[in-house]
Amino acid sequence: MSEPTVSEATDRIYASLQSNNADIDLHIATLKAALKREGVKEAVFDPARLVQNNRSGRKLMQAYFRQRGVSVTFSAE
Repeated sequence: MSEPTVSEATDRIYASLQSNNADIDLHIATLKAALKREGVKEAVFDPARLVQNNRSGRKLMQAYFRQRGVSVTFSAE
């Protein structure tokens, strides 16, 4: 089984967020490993796909991911 790409890992995180954060820590760890493999410094998320797409929701997400070693930014859309 091949390792997931950053894109696949972010898709799993979107699905987890839709499922009331089911296995979110596992998906964050997978994303962190994918970012490292691909040499990417930060994960980029589309705010339109987030469950809580407001400033406080985005800041909470950034803080939670930062605590787990993943830097998060949001696309311009």
